[in-house]
Amino acid sequence: MSKGPNTRLADLFGMTGWSKGELARLVNRQAAATGHPQLATDTSRVRRWIEMGEIPREPVPKVLAALLTERLGRVVTTEDLGFERAAGPGRVRRQSDDALPWAPERTAEVLTEFTGMDLMLNRRGLVGAGTALAAGSALTSSLHEWLHSDPAAPGAPAPGTPAGGGTASAEPARFGRYEATPVGAQEVEALERSVEVFRAWDAERGGGLQRKAVVGQLNEVGGMLAYRHPEPLQSRLWGVAANLAVLAGWMSHDVGLEPTAQRYFVIAAHAAREGGDRPRAAEALSRAARQMIHLGRPDDALELIGLAKSGTGAGAHLRTRSMLYTIEAWAQAAKGRTGAVQRTLGEAEDLFAADGEGAAAPTWMQLFDEADLHGMQALAYRTLAEHDASAARRARTHGELALARRPEGRQRSQILDYVSLAATGFLAGDPDRGEGYARLALERIGENSSHRTWDRLRETYRLTAPYADDAAVKALREEMRDTLASAPKARTGPI
Repeated sequence: MSKGPNTRLADLFGMTGWSKGELARLVNRQAAATGHPQLATDTSRVRRWIEMGEIPREPVPKVLAALLTERLGRVVTTEDLGFERAAGPGRVRRQSDDALPWAPERTAEVLTEFTGMDLMLNRRGLVGAGTALAAGSALTSSLHEWLHSDPAAPGAPAPGTPAGGGTASAEPARFGRYEATPVGAQEVEALERSVEVFRAWDAERGGGLQRKAVVGQLNEVGGMLAYRHPEPLQSRLWGVAANLAVLAGWMSHDVGLEPTAQRYFVIAAHAAREGGDRPRAAEALSRAARQMIHLGRPDDALELIGLAKSGTGAGAHLRTRSMLYTIEAWAQAAKGRTGAVQRTLGEAEDLFAADGEGAAAPTWMQLFDEADLHGMQALAYRTLAEHDASAARRARTHGELALARRPEGRQRSQILDYVSLAATGFLAGDPDRGEGYARLALERIGENSSHRTWDRLRETYRLTAPYADDAAVKALREEMRDTLASAPKARTGPI
């Protein structure tokens, strides 16, 4: 019986410019190249997929996803194709991509497929339009109950695990590009160390240089998660997946791949929760909130940060809660709410101070140190200063404290400090100070791959306009225009 038109597939097909006959021929050719020469798709079958909601058998969904990924220059997974299939023995029900959250046993599969397609785009140098970002409310409404409930008990068997326990395959072949293998404690320790290396690289030079390496490592971990490992090894492996997914998302955001970044943040939240680490899931959602503020969507950010704060659970570290408050303050600043910004940053300071000699912060929070606390306060007050000029003084104070406390190896944050302080100078009516910090930023901005630094520099250039008649600022504006002309091109589509 017909399900009716598959609008998701129809929309994707419409963007390709192909005819139905062309798509049928491409599917047959791609299937033959991947070991399925018997496939004989024709125009009428493609029409039934699109117009009648017919669900093709494997390997057609994977073939379609690969063809659309290459054609559109963005990641298209089988989740995006609008196919739903009832669960059968040893299988899980396929969901549309909008059906968040997905079933727990789907997380590793979604992770592995998405990273596999992302790697394919990297290898072929394809960059295209992308899809629109989901609104904050769409994510929070679908994830609220899921984040507040408990995942499956650690001892519960995974699909494919024999009743007697032990390590067994959970259909690793369906996960895609790499053969899944079980791992031991030494391998997980090595993966955990690799996360720290990737995190340090990102902080120093921005996300563009190592993004592919992080995505590749995450793809491998997704394959490993096809197996049920003994606890707590399984939880640690989910933790590695969450950390790598956050990094992949942050690096994608850093180079303007916004829909891709958002998907990685959601994958990270799922992985963290599967590992029983709600605070980690909340931090992943806070990254999505920061992305929304950067893109001028503070209301969406407030939705996401509200979910992150409520979903951390009782075990959230004080420093984690402090960080969440700084992001909320930044979103409130973008809306010009002076009182809310001051109250929220006060909460952040109190929580950070109360951390004192308490439990050690988790590794993924160790970059949120005193310098970063001041840096976020400077950013919030600098943003507020466009609505309330009196905030510029506080922005300058916190910006200078952040800059003084930045440790070695945080080049991107240092550049952002310079840009914030430059903007603050122009907002405070102190163009000499603004010019000095802007020149420090110009000296270093070409040494990193972060698009965010360039975006902030563009905002600062706008703030120099009232001082365009000043000789020094006039020369600075010319230099800024020349520098911005060589900025990396944005690689995102509709947002």
